[in-house]
Amino acid sequence: MPSTREIPISSILRSPARCYHQCMTQLDVLYRYGVPPTEAATLAIAKIREVYGVRRIALNEAERTVRIEYDATRLTEPVIHQLLRRAGLDIVETMPMFAPPLPEPEPTAAQ
Repeated sequence: MPSTREIPISSILRSPARCYHQCMTQLDVLYRYGVPPTEAATLAIAKIREVYGVRRIALNEAERTVRIEYDATRLTEPVIHQLLRRAGLDIVETMPMFAPPLPEPEPTAAQ
């Protein structure tokens, strides 16, 4: 009878799962849309998640924004923009992900 070697579960849990063989450059892009998406557009937007390289899609109905997280080694921002347009989303503008820092107040002269 051949001997079987048992692998402890702790060694399996410690080893990280590798989905990609190369490094991934993760980027986010934020768009503001005008007209709320229809049901058909919402379903089409959900299917964008199936595109290889798109990692996450988040719609914020209150702020009328959509945020897409994608792999920049596989996709570019214009490709993401076109995917959303083809899905039927009325994109108005690309929003900055972070607000620019406020200018520091000038120091007052000490008297």
